[in-house]
Amino acid sequence: MNKGDKIFVAGHRGMVGSAIYRNLERRGYTNLIVRTSDQLDLRDQSAVNKFFDTERPAFVFLAAAKVGGISANNIYRADFLYDNLVIEANVIHAAYRHGVTKLLFLGSSCIYPKNAPQPLREEYLLSGHLEQTNEPYAIAKIAGIKLCEAYRDQYGCNFIAAMPTNLYGPNDNYDLANSHVLPALLRKFHEARVNNQPQVEVWGSGKPLREFLHVDDLAEACHFLMQQYDEKQFINVGYGKDISIADLAMLIKEITGYAGQIVYNTGQPDGTYRKLMDSSRIQSMGWQPVIGLRQGITRTYEHFQSEAFSAI
Repeated sequence: MNKGDKIFVAGHRGMVGSAIYRNLERRGYTNLIVRTSDQLDLRDQSAVNKFFDTERPAFVFLAAAKVGGISANNIYRADFLYDNLVIEANVIHAAYRHGVTKLLFLGSSCIYPKNAPQPLREEYLLSGHLEQTNEPYAIAKIAGIKLCEAYRDQYGCNFIAAMPTNLYGPNDNYDLANSHVLPALLRKFHEARVNNQPQVEVWGSGKPLREFLHVDDLAEACHFLMQQYDEKQFINVGYGKDISIADLAMLIKEITGYAGQIVYNTGQPDGTYRKLMDSSRIQSMGWQPVIGLRQGITRTYEHFQSEAFSAI
């Protein structure tokens, strides 16, 4: 992938896509192609084919997806399954039809079975039952992996897939009903501090363990894989350490400067008890995350306050 190559970043306004775009721009890539969802609906096969006919990208970062937290995944099950299946199928097939040199598909750690051994290794895929609350999204992401593998097997396409752990960073979704745990907690503690609320409610028991990777570290990994990785096997991208939701809440409480109490709503689901990725394969190739959790959350909170939510 050279600086003048035509590169399509699908989903450039999302957290992952915008981080990839920033990374490529900072590195001096000069021919980046982007479209908003209003300009190009990736669920529309004819529109996607027309786009590839016109633009002819050489490289594709497939970061576009419908995403959300436990509640959103559980409520909008059909949307999460259908939208993600159609987006990835349309883009991957168009990339094949138009001779794209290389495509990177971004998946999710939710592809692994609920009770898989920890840390999660790539070979654990399809070895057990998925977590019920986000099963449709997980199935869609597994289908994306299998599409990349099948197009490689049948047509010789250099399509690769990366499975990031839980992500956070600029341009995350802070909608309390639909967001992931870390951005939801950031917003909750921020609002509680600003409004002098006596307590903050955290969904679940606080006991589950989660691994968090700053999205800028993921963007570095994506560029690294586009340059260095050409294998059929998808590859994990994680931070390497996990933290309980209770400890995460305490850390965010400290970073936001909130002085009240934390209460746990055990009527809300915990989801999978633990999710820690085994990222030894990519680390053995020379990639390592560099942004620590405290540093990353602090930077994310600063960005959060600089955006529209600072007025909440």
